[in-house]
Amino acid sequence: MTTPDSIHDEPLWPGGAECLFTAEEVARALDAQAGRLGRMAGAGEVISIIALMKGGMYPAVELGRRLHGAVRFDYVHATRYREATSGGEIHWQHWPEDLSLGDHIVLVDDIFDEGYTMAAVARRLREQGVRHVTTAVLVRKRHDRGLERDWVDDYALEVPDRYVFGCGMDYQGLWRQLDGIWALPS
Repeated sequence: MTTPDSIHDEPLWPGGAECLFTAEEVARALDAQAGRLGRMAGAGEVISIIALMKGGMYPAVELGRRLHGAVRFDYVHATRYREATSGGEIHWQHWPEDLSLGDHIVLVDDIFDEGYTMAAVARRLREQGVRHVTTAVLVRKRHDRGLERDWVDDYALEVPDRYVFGCGMDYQGLWRQLDGIWALPS
């Protein structure tokens, strides 16, 4: 576990970054989110967690660890950011080869910012015949750009309209491994 005190001495640490949520607060939010997602799936239904790479990897694994019953994992690599701080055109880099169309698909990403990438993936899943798609993110950003804030089915935490990193979200390709959520100065 990386502690707040140890990271401030790192040469690539962004100066002035502020901790928005500690590891403990993130863990409690993920516990609650996993409970909600588990109740959305039908009894005996297999849950397939599909992580949106790269950021969705962290919350997908953390949610999967907290769910009960059969869980299948896969991933989609569709990106608009490519380690930049603003999005552009969607680039499809990987698509699951063996989708289980009868599973309850939980599409997981790190952050719901504008929502266009997640919406494109959910649309493509439905076009391929997936019956149950639930969208879930670790954090939902507060602003009025992009898709409506209630478009995403479930979120664990809400963050201000600032650049955030940790728990799957990166700052210049780094710091995804942090178990807390940090923000650059406003």
